[in-house]
Amino acid sequence: MGEVVGGGLIAHVPTIVLPEEVRRELNNGEDSTLVSGIKQLRKEVFDTADYDTVVVLDSHWATTVEWVVTAQEQRSGLFTSEELPRGMCQRPYSFKGDPELAHAIAARASDNSTWITAIEDDHLPIFYATTNLWEYLGDGLEDKKWISIGVCQTADAEDALRLGRALGQAIAESDRKVLLLASGAMSHTFWPLRQLRDHEAAGKEHIFTPEAVEADFERLQWFADGDHARVLDTMPEFRKYRPEAGFQHYLMMMGALGEGDCTAKGRQYGEYENSIGTGQVHVWFDRPEGGFPPARQTPTDPDFVRQTGGPDLTAAG
Repeated sequence: MGEVVGGGLIAHVPTIVLPEEVRRELNNGEDSTLVSGIKQLRKEVFDTADYDTVVVLDSHWATTVEWVVTAQEQRSGLFTSEELPRGMCQRPYSFKGDPELAHAIAARASDNSTWITAIEDDHLPIFYATTNLWEYLGDGLEDKKWISIGVCQTADAEDALRLGRALGQAIAESDRKVLLLASGAMSHTFWPLRQLRDHEAAGKEHIFTPEAVEADFERLQWFADGDHARVLDTMPEFRKYRPEAGFQHYLMMMGALGEGDCTAKGRQYGEYENSIGTGQVHVWFDRPEGGFPPARQTPTDPDFVRQTGGPDLTAAG
């Protein structure tokens, strides 16, 4: 019987992999607490917890017609970001995958009225929402397996929860002990190009609007209280502040952790910080005594059409 050992909302912001002198130059001489925070998370959780596999819910990897989970035996190479090639250039990564768990997640798709495909292609691109976290939390732990699941740009919040339910069910039916990383930001509006260099420091006064800061802080308090039900119930209001990827990374994680039944309290690592207008933070949710609530069953969806192949992609583009 498998289980989720813990999970977190983790910032993958590019700043964390810049040299310290550059980070200080951008932040009025101070280093980012997201760096010290993720190092503390590594020491307190990733170096001590009993787990087999890390599942990254990657807010930078956007699919279109289905959810996709990586299923390679091994992933390695040099990563250069298409978005920020000057700051993330030829950074090495190498980790084991978990094909068995990936295929088990995909096998749970129909039961949750959704579409999930496990992809084994070694040429599948990788994104810094995965590699930046691996550099801090996985490098040197060669026995641990890492897989990623992308967000889906045609999905809504219910779709993200369905993916999470499939993930949670597959873990429970496996023999795996798993850590979940919801890799992404909270509010997520960038400053325009001609203004953003005036807003590179970490202080919350540089977040795009005071209202976005207030919305993020409300949810940070609910995380601390373990009130995930309230976070989920207020998603329509939060969408006004454009959470990264529609907050799918968090929603997928919560689908696996029992949604509103989950009352795991969050521990914050480092401060809440700005990144050119966006709200960034590390919050970790430990496994409660007795475990996380089981993933819910998706109600039967009469409009769901099971497909053995896939949609006609000739019009996709």
